[in-house]
Amino acid sequence: MRDNKTSQVASEYDANVSKTIPYYTLFHEETIKLVKAYGVTAGSWLDTGCGTGNFIRKAKEQFKDVKFVAADPSSSMLEIAKEKLSEMDIPCLLAGTEELCLEEPFEVVTAILAHHYLDKMMREKATRNCHDMLKPGGVYVTFETIRASTEKGTEIGLQRWRDTQVANGKSTNSADKHISRYGTELLPITIDSHLVLLRKTGFSIAEILWVSGMQAGFYAIK
Repeated sequence: MRDNKTSQVASEYDANVSKTIPYYTLFHEETIKLVKAYGVTAGSWLDTGCGTGNFIRKAKEQFKDVKFVAADPSSSMLEIAKEKLSEMDIPCLLAGTEELCLEEPFEVVTAILAHHYLDKMMREKATRNCHDMLKPGGVYVTFETIRASTEKGTEIGLQRWRDTQVANGKSTNSADKHISRYGTELLPITIDSHLVLLRKTGFSIAEILWVSGMQAGFYAIK
């Protein structure tokens, strides 16, 4: 039985995530490059949906003067994150983005593979919370599983994603099981819908950062 919303238990997440998400580590690299390009050198940074803490550990190496805060709705994932980040004095909050309402605003908020389990109403609430927790001029970065703009495009994209998982070492049964979650547990939206949502929730600038297959990254500025 899963102890979080991913397709594997928390203790197996790190070993399997790159088999499931082809460019998982690249999401982290591109986020760090974007924040560097935007010019953040100090202040505070919230990583919501932090999972097992992999991203914060990488980002902290590059942003030594930034104070990080981690949040995740899974206690099992957060316990692993706490252990990984134990020497960094990083607060870890047990909460999903749709529940977060932190008073002290951040220069950066990130949500990497955190919101594609949320329905329309909860996704909007989570995105609005990310906006509201930023300082004016703050930057928000998110990566998500997406839906193609046509049903045929989605069908082809899912087949490619399934084949990639098998090529990465997953069994056909495991890959098929993961793809079967699309549209039931995974609730993706299109790239255009992401941009509309970011503008609707108050961001003055909303841009596409990266796209490949069934995943995309976006950044937005308050």
